[in-house]
Amino acid sequence: MTHDTPLSPRPPHDLVTGPERLLTSARLRAYGVTAAETAEHCRPGGPWQQLLPGVVLLRPGPPTSQERLHAVLLYAARERAPGAVPAQPGPGDGSGPDRSEAMITGLAALTLHGVAGAPPLPSLDVIDVLVPRQRRLRSAGCARIVRTAALPGARTVTGVPVAPVARALADAVAGLTDPGPVRRLLTEAVRGGHCEPAAVVRELRRARLLSRPHVVDAVESLVAEGRALAEERLYRMVREYGLPEPVWNVDLRLPGGPSLGGLDAYWPEQAVAVALDTRAHRQDDDALWARYAAQRERLEGLGITVVHLTPRKLRDCPEHQAVVVRTALMAANDREPAGYVVVLPR
Repeated sequence: MTHDTPLSPRPPHDLVTGPERLLTSARLRAYGVTAAETAEHCRPGGPWQQLLPGVVLLRPGPPTSQERLHAVLLYAARERAPGAVPAQPGPGDGSGPDRSEAMITGLAALTLHGVAGAPPLPSLDVIDVLVPRQRRLRSAGCARIVRTAALPGARTVTGVPVAPVARALADAVAGLTDPGPVRRLLTEAVRGGHCEPAAVVRELRRARLLSRPHVVDAVESLVAEGRALAEERLYRMVREYGLPEPVWNVDLRLPGGPSLGGLDAYWPEQAVAVALDTRAHRQDDDALWARYAAQRERLEGLGITVVHLTPRKLRDCPEHQAVVVRTALMAANDREPAGYVVVLPR
């Protein structure tokens, strides 16, 4: 039995009444529909239409946004042999396209994720689809192929595999030259809680987009937006979980000496400090952690406990972060008194 042997021959008109309105040419052959019959049904004015090479919509009229999304995935996905087991099992008999090797990205993905400022799906002339770099596939029709060395883990939105927001942002920004939309998309993705600035910056750096001036400007705004959100979460955590009120946004100095670094919150009586772990786009991870480690070493050498909190942890588990800070405050009674430092507004 070959892969072209019909699994269950059905007349073309019966296919239209089934649950699948979008089929690949290979799938149609498996149902017993010849290439000539498919071409005849897809002629101008015919009952079917070819949306993309090898992808047929079994009805006339404009495709819906959902049909366009699925057509792009069918075009980009690798066809499986009958009986094969997909990497991500789905409905059907195991044959057909393997969608574990394709996912929607770019502007369409941001729209599906609900990012404010992303355009509505019907307004998009092309839909970006992310595939492994080794795939031999070209952009066609409404499908624009985006390649990657390693596929990220897909999210499923309305039944469609979608790239994570940070990756979708990088793919969208790669095709935008207007600073306004770039800044708006980055800011709204962070403001809406869809992703953290650090994840966005990593993806932009990986895509080599940080050499573009309008992207750098947008990232500056993004970092500022992310820090403001993180600070607001820190204020909320302190007040909602009944922690003592600290002094906010201070700079510590040795008497008559140099600065020991800025802190987001400081409890002078307990000598406990909180520093938000936000990342600047011009620093790599090694440089950033070296700076944090040096500051922590200086302060702890003076008997000051430093707690680093990340924006993600403040967002996802504020109660646990409050316990961490409260534990540090309570442990102050068991430590030697800290060295004297000058506390100045930052």
